Amino acid sequence: MDFLEMDQAFINRYLNQGFSGGEKKRMEVLQMLMLKPSLAILDETDSGLDIDALKVVARGVNKLREMPPGATGGPGFGALIITHYQRILTHIVPDFVHIMYKGRIVTSGGKELVEVLESRGYDWIKEQYGIEEEANEAAVARR
Repeated sequence: MDFLEMDQAFINRYLNQGFSGGEKKRMEVLQMLMLKPSLAILDETDSGLDIDALKVVARGVNKLREMPPGATGGPGFGALIITHYQRILTHIVPDFVHIMYKGRIVTSGGKELVEVLESRGYDWIKEQYGIEEEANEAAVARR
């Protein structure tokens, strides 16, 4: 709890009762640090976090990645981080980046792909992979 900058009083509270969004996310990371899963799916973990809370949550995830080999944690730990924003990926450096559009992976790459997305947006992906907008797809489907 100290590592995640959490108040020790949280131990005596019901799970997530009266917690802020940031406190809930810290509690989730605390649970992961205790349970040491081999896989975690973090769906928009950065949503609603201020920069300080984001750094603490990222530090917890990175701690799981750094644990020595064993039953879980360390090299045996993997996380699927689903996000719409780069900011968490500046604190948790991804090994792989996959871009999904309409439920399918359209391209993959390394951490440099995040920087390309941040500078160019998503339009280049639509152009490069021939992805049409929904209005165009609906018109084609009617023909």
